[in-house]
Amino acid sequence: GLRQLSQRTLSTTARRQVQNKVPEKQKIFQEDNGIPVYLKGGAGDTVLYKCTMALTVLG
Repeated sequence: GLRQLSQRTLSTTARRQVQNKVPEKQKIFQEDNGIPVYLKGGAGDTVLYKCTMALTVLG
């Protein structure tokens, strides 16, 4: 029973393939477009940056 379960688990996980997104992210972060690296991640980075600056000024 346990042997069959382990073989089934290994065989199903081996079929799934994860796409490597690192080269895409490297292109985005290495692009020279005048945007600071801490804001190149998108809207989420912008919101975090603005909240951090607001807390810094208010603190």
